[in-house]
Amino acid sequence: MTDQTATLDAAESRLQASSGVVQIAVLAALAATGTLATNILLPSLPQMAASLKVTTPAVTSAITIFLAVFALGQLVVGPISDRFGRRWPVLIGFAVFFAGSVWCSLAEDLPNLLIGRVVQAAGACATSVLSRAIARDLFTGAALARAMALIMIAMAAAPGFSPLLGGALDHYFGWRSEFVLVAAFAALGAIAYGTALGETHHSTRIPLNPLAITRTYLGLIADRRFVVPAATVSLILGSLFAMFSAAPRILIEALHFSPIELGLFFAGTVLIVFASGWLATRLAPRLGLDRSIKGALWAAAAGGVAMLLVSLFTPAFLPFLGAMSVFLLGMGIVNPLGTAQALSPFGEKAGAASALLGFWQMMNAAIGVWLAATVSHAAMFGLGVVLTAFSLMAVGLYALRAKRS
Repeated sequence: MTDQTATLDAAESRLQASSGVVQIAVLAALAATGTLATNILLPSLPQMAASLKVTTPAVTSAITIFLAVFALGQLVVGPISDRFGRRWPVLIGFAVFFAGSVWCSLAEDLPNLLIGRVVQAAGACATSVLSRAIARDLFTGAALARAMALIMIAMAAAPGFSPLLGGALDHYFGWRSEFVLVAAFAALGAIAYGTALGETHHSTRIPLNPLAITRTYLGLIADRRFVVPAATVSLILGSLFAMFSAAPRILIEALHFSPIELGLFFAGTVLIVFASGWLATRLAPRLGLDRSIKGALWAAAAGGVAMLLVSLFTPAFLPFLGAMSVFLLGMGIVNPLGTAQALSPFGEKAGAASALLGFWQMMNAAIGVWLAATVSHAAMFGLGVVLTAFSLMAVGLYALRAKRS
């Protein structure tokens, strides 16, 4: 009888572990929707500019406007999900994203492409912000930190490998095929979510009215437990998106990479993100969130300063790769641990907290992309300025938190 009980317990543990893996995989797909829609286009920006008869910096506005709408939309979706649950906002978000992707694939000029990107972003913001809220619904404490790290590791494959896929699609079928692919991804994501995850928001529902929403956001902004780690992560994510957007100009236009070579480069960066995400899951239990995040922030800042120095003195590929790798190592640790630290205390307000965090992240991303494209005609120098400024601000902000704790 004891042996039978032990066997049943072991089988139940394996089933729970398998269910947890599926849940994290689906959450990674939700979280990756926005970055997939942006990063798959990176190798094609020069080709898109030529096709639409605009400059490469002009077509980069398709990334900036996507991120801005993505940011603003999250402020609406988060409170809606806290009131009505997660299921329908996610499914509607996938449907809207699908429609926007089809619109982009048919665009014949830049204004129509930008309209499609606005629609895309309006859908993607729901899936992205609610991936974090659902993770908070399912996990708490150290388990949430581990889950966020694993989600980050899994979703790194999308922004890492998608430029390689985008380069291949552009080479064989043209840049419009990339939008067809992300539309198909949205359809499959909706099916996977509907199959693997039901409604996860079972705590108290927060009323949906402007005053309540405003009070919730103001309460979060006034709470150091949220605002410091959230703002810190947002600055680091802004730097990351600046790097994504500047890489085609640096590698294709300045260093003469082909679109497929650019895709291979991005795929290689996935290994660094994987390693840093794995390291985050090991550091947090041993050193605690604070010490782990502080060390990673200094690593990101060192990478940013190195990028600025490389742009000034040795603007070649290997020094660029070295500086970028150091930054990515720090970013890959700060992102999951800082996100977990920001969301952990706010179970009943997980949707709003995740929305505000996502808003800050994407607004910083939009600002970072814009600055990297406009600070200087030399793309590597502009990127170095953004990485240095944003990462040092993040270090200073988190140090302020430590002094006040």
